[in-house]
Amino acid sequence: MHRTAPMRRGVLLDIDGTLIDSNDAHARAWVDALAETGRSVELERVRALVGQGGDKMVAELAHVARDSREGEALSARRKELFLSRYCPTLRALPGARALLARIHAAGMVTVAATSAEEDELEAILAQGRIGDLIDVRATSSDADRSKPDPDIIDAALKRAHLAAGEAALVGDTPWDVEAARRAHVPIVALRCGGWNDAALANAAAIYDDPADLVAHFAESPLAR
Repeated sequence: MHRTAPMRRGVLLDIDGTLIDSNDAHARAWVDALAETGRSVELERVRALVGQGGDKMVAELAHVARDSREGEALSARRKELFLSRYCPTLRALPGARALLARIHAAGMVTVAATSAEEDELEAILAQGRIGDLIDVRATSSDADRSKPDPDIIDAALKRAHLAAGEAALVGDTPWDVEAARRAHVPIVALRCGGWNDAALANAAAIYDDPADLVAHFAESPLAR
């Protein structure tokens, strides 16, 4: 018996590096915060880890647990530096608003699925002027573990009342690709976050940026 694939009802969206050009800014905030504790870490090393949450970044870069006193202080300082020093410089990536509008025009909900904290997400969305086009938000407070663990994707699906087969994810990092695989959600990857096609190879499709995805929306996995 032939089974019809579930209708796509929603699109989960990573935000940093996918809709907002903020990956470098996050990396620099980590470098600055680490430097204040006497830890000298090269920007390139930090940049390669961006897309994971603070729990994994602290452990990898400072070798302390996120829920330790030192880990919490370092994470808090990183966020403070990001919001005060770097967030005001951020811009939406080309086609970000158009992509969100196109998803809505196709009758689907837009769902943020991010490892950022809620106040950080709101600041980023406001700076990029796209918050009004995000219907549902799932943040770090909704997940025990950050990407590449699938927790945030599972939380986003739950918040939006979607089954895995009714959604797709748009992301920009290998961590997004792996998290989507573990959550059994197809992913469309964008190169604008700084990763090449080899790093994003397991995505269902790869495009340059949101504008490129909009231009090819009708034949993309989002429309299937």
